[in-house]
Amino acid sequence: MKTKLLVLLFVLALIYSGCGNKKPVAGSQVADSLLKAPAPDYGMMIVAKLSVKPEKIKDFMEAAKVMIENSNKEPGCKSYQLYQDPYDNTKFVFVEQYTNQAAVDAHFAAEYFKAFGPKVGNLVTGPAQIKIISMAKEVNQ
Repeated sequence: MKTKLLVLLFVLALIYSGCGNKKPVAGSQVADSLLKAPAPDYGMMIVAKLSVKPEKIKDFMEAAKVMIENSNKEPGCKSYQLYQDPYDNTKFVFVEQYTNQAAVDAHFAAEYFKAFGPKVGNLVTGPAQIKIISMAKEVNQ
């Protein structure tokens, strides 16, 4: 029963997040729009969903590999991973965790980050859907 409830809540959250007239933030505007994030001492998470043109998946993966390797070396980056939908191999999700807002700002200021958008612009079907999440309280369990 708990599993069914969790799945239902997850599906409702996905449906809710897709509703409304939200405009995705494009390339170089991302860093500017995210500077208004909450308290700098909170952990931060970024989830970025992308759709890649089927014939460009290999090129996208090569570009993403550089981004992932460099990002994971950043001092404030806890984790930077890329996931591919097993049922639709053109759908990708970056999941990023940072120690605080300053670490996110440093990531957006990195040259490889600035170069990534133009590098993959013709490989994707549209702008990324980006969610920023602030961890109000971190609990060790």
